[in-house]
Amino acid sequence: MKLPRFMIAAPASGSGKTLVTCGLLQAFVNRGIKTASFKCGPDYIDPMFHTKVIGVPSRNLDTFFVSGDTVRYLFGRQAMNAHLSVMEGVMGFYDGAAGITREASSWELADETDTPVILVVNARGMSLSVIPLIRGFLTFYPDPADSGGERNPYDSHIRGVILNQVSASIYPELKQKIEEFLPVRVYGYVPKAGDCVIGSRHLGLVTPGEIHGFQDKLQRLAHLFETTVDIDGILELADGAADLNVRMPESLRSLKPVCPAAEKLRIAVARDESFCFYYEDNLELLREAGAELVPFSPLHDAYLPEGIRGLLLGGGYPELYAGRLSENTEMLRQIRSAIQKNMPYLAECGGFMYLHAEMEDVDGRSWPMADVFPGRVRKTDRLSRFGYIQLCANRSQIFGDAGCCIRAHEFHYFDSTDNGDAFHAEKPYRNRGWECMNADENHAAGFPHLYYYSNPEFAERFVRCCAESAYHKDISTA
Repeated sequence: MKLPRFMIAAPASGSGKTLVTCGLLQAFVNRGIKTASFKCGPDYIDPMFHTKVIGVPSRNLDTFFVSGDTVRYLFGRQAMNAHLSVMEGVMGFYDGAAGITREASSWELADETDTPVILVVNARGMSLSVIPLIRGFLTFYPDPADSGGERNPYDSHIRGVILNQVSASIYPELKQKIEEFLPVRVYGYVPKAGDCVIGSRHLGLVTPGEIHGFQDKLQRLAHLFETTVDIDGILELADGAADLNVRMPESLRSLKPVCPAAEKLRIAVARDESFCFYYEDNLELLREAGAELVPFSPLHDAYLPEGIRGLLLGGGYPELYAGRLSENTEMLRQIRSAIQKNMPYLAECGGFMYLHAEMEDVDGRSWPMADVFPGRVRKTDRLSRFGYIQLCANRSQIFGDAGCCIRAHEFHYFDSTDNGDAFHAEKPYRNRGWECMNADENHAAGFPHLYYYSNPEFAERFVRCCAESAYHKDISTA
């Protein structure tokens, strides 16, 4: 299948990947090119920026969460609806899931999808020294012992570079030298653009909705790129990407909707400034299982949506809005009452924090919350249990029998006095694990962010639980 595509990657975090990706996406939108976008890895915030630019949901692609066949399928089913697909890499190009490994790196995603890569190099304070830096990325082999198979394990996939923080005066000479010494094309440069910088906080970048004049910044960046970046050359590179074999994996063929299309199960999904971390493919899998997802705001709404039979509380920034969440006492009461009446629910990270008796905010002040769990959420001074994990159930619960597993990740500066013990979490490539998650036949709640496609039956079981729950029987006879 012909799917024009390219990836923006970098030698390290902070090189300007998101800035360059968003500027290019806006330039493509301005040209009327229907574009799909993807983020390598588990990050929630960068896809929000992509989505804000192109107007349709951006997706995550992660080779730790799922196999190469599933990654290609998830990519292809979105890419086939667009004229161009743009992937944004994660961290440094070869940096993987844990320690010295290539798994879940930008390189591995480029390799699995045979995608040409443009390396964004922050050349501030450099001139000719940028050449050996780029050469190292072109010639480094993540696993020299690897050979054979359908792909070339020694291919970096890097076909070009964009130089960040380079002046217009030195760029022509630098471009000439790079292309003279190295088998790559220089696709342009980004001068210092302080008015277009995206701010950050403890969980990464700030969200697009918090940036004053975000659309104006994007347009300035896109107009700048029309002058300093070879956009036509990038489109030519994307169009030359190899055909990709995309097929539905066997693990997905057996999945069936829990209910007929005419009998959608309404599941309330918390979506506002405080709860905004969701994988779009997770939500899509719930819809395919028969759910109708109904958004609501724990921050602004007083009541849960009518006719719901389940609840999804995702991650986000409840610590930034703890006072306002606490003051919305009617919503807290509604959620507590619904859960006490056995409404099925899933709560991840920020959503889990919201369900505690008390939660500290970013300043360390404690606030009353939903009081579903008697514990307290407290602020810590460092990331807690950070990174990818494999979760395996210690006992039977909403997602299945003891021993069922799903992949996930944790990324939080807050911790709980009631983390639960329904699952055992194991770090990849590390002799480290811990107990986590509160779960029974009706719910699962904890700090891990789950990726449903790593075990698609999880989504189906949750929707089935909503369909068969005692909560539905209670409200239907009330």
